[in-house]
Amino acid sequence: MDHNGSFSAGPADNSSEGDALAGVTVIVCASCRNEAGSDAHPRAGELLADDTRRAAADDNIRIRTVECLGNCKRRLSAAILRDGCWSYVFGDLSATSGADLVAGAKLFATSTDGLIPWRGRPDSLKRGLVARIPPLDMLKD
Repeated sequence: MDHNGSFSAGPADNSSEGDALAGVTVIVCASCRNEAGSDAHPRAGELLADDTRRAAADDNIRIRTVECLGNCKRRLSAAILRDGCWSYVFGDLSATSGADLVAGAKLFATSTDGLIPWRGRPDSLKRGLVARIPPLDMLKD
């Protein structure tokens, strides 16, 4: 945190984009059901995870799954995390939102202030923002 109380992730251009991408993780809720709430397998969340892996195939972004992000009212959900930076939770995604998650991860990886910039963020990540969670070292009390 700088003297103004703002978080600074430091310069992102000290390493290659591939190295910066390695610091970003996309977590997809694999148990999310589709809009109809179907129990069919594979679940819509699993399809989103597969789509995200395909979209990130040529990049050094970690894609992980979790059984539940607890965002069931805004299902299909995912989170984007970066060490020492804010974490983001998104909902209202589709099974084909993998490219949007990867685009968001790339913006995050190259951000110098530890935030995913609004400009250039895919629309699904603008309207689907559920929460932005600060890093623990930024908490005041």
